[in-house]
Amino acid sequence: MGALRDVRRVVTAHDATGKAIVALDGPSPNQHANEASGVLGRVLWVTDRTPAEMAGARDRADAAIGIPPPKSGSIFRTVDFAPMNEAAIAKLDKSLMAKGMGADHAGGKAWPPRHPFMHRTRSVDYAIVLAGEIDMLLDDSEIHLKSGDVVVQQGTNHAWINRGKEVCRIAFVLIDAVDPLA
Repeated sequence: MGALRDVRRVVTAHDATGKAIVALDGPSPNQHANEASGVLGRVLWVTDRTPAEMAGARDRADAAIGIPPPKSGSIFRTVDFAPMNEAAIAKLDKSLMAKGMGADHAGGKAWPPRHPFMHRTRSVDYAIVLAGEIDMLLDDSEIHLKSGDVVVQQGTNHAWINRGKEVCRIAFVLIDAVDPLA
């Protein structure tokens, strides 16, 4: 899906004596490609509570999980967004992403999606553009982002659209939060 190299994930832990060690080194076991949206997502780590559990050798990325983080938890992932053809996007159902996340993902006060990739989660999302460029659509505006830009998303409707020629990679940390529209 482009010229970007795979994501190497290094996870540290402790051995039986308490010494710091590398527990995992390599790609995530949890990768998903979606042809309709042109994305390749890699779940790098998941927590299911706060404070997070750090003991044990279990690979916490090796879990079946959707876009939102678990209740009281977090998700760390990277997503590669392929350049998208506007004509192909126009043929998609405007509620594609919203339906994929479940009918109640946005709550009753959220605006209807204006784009097939519009969605929202009940989370604070930290997004760091690592490579390429991308447009973030909101309900009635959009902003162009480049490598090095960061976004703090607070439960808002949004969509990511790559109108460029190169793959765009974004690192996301999603943390469960109280829905501002509830």
